[in-house]
Amino acid sequence: MERKTFTMEELVAYCSQYGFIYQGSEIYGGLANTWDYGPLGTGLKNQIKDAWRYYFIQMRENSYEVDADILMNPKVWEASGHLAGFTDPLLDCKECKTRHRADNLIQEYDSSVNADAFTQEEMLQFIRSKQVPCPVCGKSNFTDIRQFNLMFETRRGVTSDNAGTIYLRPENAQGEYVNYLNVLRSMRAKLPFSIGQIGKAFRNEITPKNFTFRTIEFEQMEYQTFCKEGTDNDLYEYFKEYGKEFFEYLGLPAEKLRFHDHEKLAHYAKAACDIEYLFPFGWGEINGTHNRTDFDLSRHQEYSGKSMEYFDESTREKYIPYVIESTYGVDRIVLAILFEGLCEEELGEGESRIVFKVKPALAPIKVNVLPLIKKRHAEEAKKLYKELSSHFMVQYDESGSIGKRYRRGDAIGVPFAVTIDDNTLENGTVTVRDRDSMEQKEIALTDLVHYLHDNL
Repeated sequence: MERKTFTMEELVAYCSQYGFIYQGSEIYGGLANTWDYGPLGTGLKNQIKDAWRYYFIQMRENSYEVDADILMNPKVWEASGHLAGFTDPLLDCKECKTRHRADNLIQEYDSSVNADAFTQEEMLQFIRSKQVPCPVCGKSNFTDIRQFNLMFETRRGVTSDNAGTIYLRPENAQGEYVNYLNVLRSMRAKLPFSIGQIGKAFRNEITPKNFTFRTIEFEQMEYQTFCKEGTDNDLYEYFKEYGKEFFEYLGLPAEKLRFHDHEKLAHYAKAACDIEYLFPFGWGEINGTHNRTDFDLSRHQEYSGKSMEYFDESTREKYIPYVIESTYGVDRIVLAILFEGLCEEELGEGESRIVFKVKPALAPIKVNVLPLIKKRHAEEAKKLYKELSSHFMVQYDESGSIGKRYRRGDAIGVPFAVTIDDNTLENGTVTVRDRDSMEQKEIALTDLVHYLHDNL
């Protein structure tokens, strides 16, 4: 069966048409690099987050979830180093007045060059010597590179006189670090233990194209494992592989995943590695795993005056734990799953269908309930819809031919369509159609819930 994948432009149109992702503030002309998730996109995101909770919280010993506030004491960002060093190298095109990240300009000009390893001076020299063009106007006439802090500022206080500057968090991780002592105490945790968190983060950065891959507001699934120095290397290697296993569990194929070790490490890192997925626009990061040593807890101990030491009862030692971080971008995972599953299939005799072959466990709607003929079967179909809704996310569709309704369900990834027909009224059976194979089975109503549970 011939299978055609979607381009980025086709995917953006599909997401808007079928209720996955809309342009943010669309009725006002939008706001650049902001996107709103529609009913199906929200369902898909929630299924991914539930899968992460299953894999990282439920299935792991000594693993705890928190939900820290987005707004934090500004000293948190002093301790973390974000106030002093969380910057992007930006320059402006003198011709069309647009602003760009220097490393992105270099990478788009020559993908074989690793701009991350360049100093600011080396980036500027490369851009000028190669006459790297502006992606908007095509000319090469740029300002010098300047460093811009990426954190969004806001003000706290009733009046402007006593307002203080605070920040929208640029990452979730600090929420786990400042709650390390709370979780240690309240959960009576023993090393090694982990703290996970799902939440929004914000970065005021120049964002290139590629839809939801890089946005100013995004959602992270963060996971920090606190451990004793000396066990950190093994845990770091373990979580690299565990992350790849998680992506395969979500349905991303191994041949489209790869590890990318960082050549240039952040100031806090002993080792760092990304898991990248092969998007149509190239390899893109969807996970980062880092050995952050004891940097974060040591800095918070210094700035807060609170001891971050762990007392090891077995050895009678006191020490500040090392941290292995494994972080997952929800929006990027959604994008990867959409690209991986969405296609147009040629069925022969001039027929084709759009189908989203998402893993059934991740499908935002699990079952389509369809009366074969509205006048004769709608009453029984609505009863079944109500019954199944207590078990699954279910959709009811009675408009148009049965073939068109099958196609609508295929296009949004509904794994099973259940059709109520004369056999239902006469002998209590329904026809269950599989999205991927399009095969149909006759199932007794009394067995239906069990059958769907087994196959979802």
